[in-house]
Amino acid sequence: MPEMTFEVRWPDGSTQRCYSPSLVMHDYLRTGASYSVSEFLDRSTRALTEAGERVRAKFGFYCTSAAETSERITAAATKYPSDAIIEVTSMQPPLEQP
Repeated sequence: MPEMTFEVRWPDGSTQRCYSPSLVMHDYLRTGASYSVSEFLDRSTRALTEAGERVRAKFGFYCTSAAETSERITAAATKYPSDAIIEVTSMQPPLEQP
């Protein structure tokens, strides 16, 4: 199962590198896109839950790394107003264009 990392820039300029056990993040986020903190929290939580479930379907156990990443994002998000803007600065590997 392909895994990936993505990085976000929070409203205060700090960055956070995140891990996903699945490329499903590309279905929810785009490199260079800006989201409100609440929208990013919603999108990333849904994506990481789906990624963890994909691991469960393939290997028979939920991916604790996906849950940990989601918890780290949630903890970071509490520092900012829900309408503050974050940017997805990178996603590796990048989405392949057809």
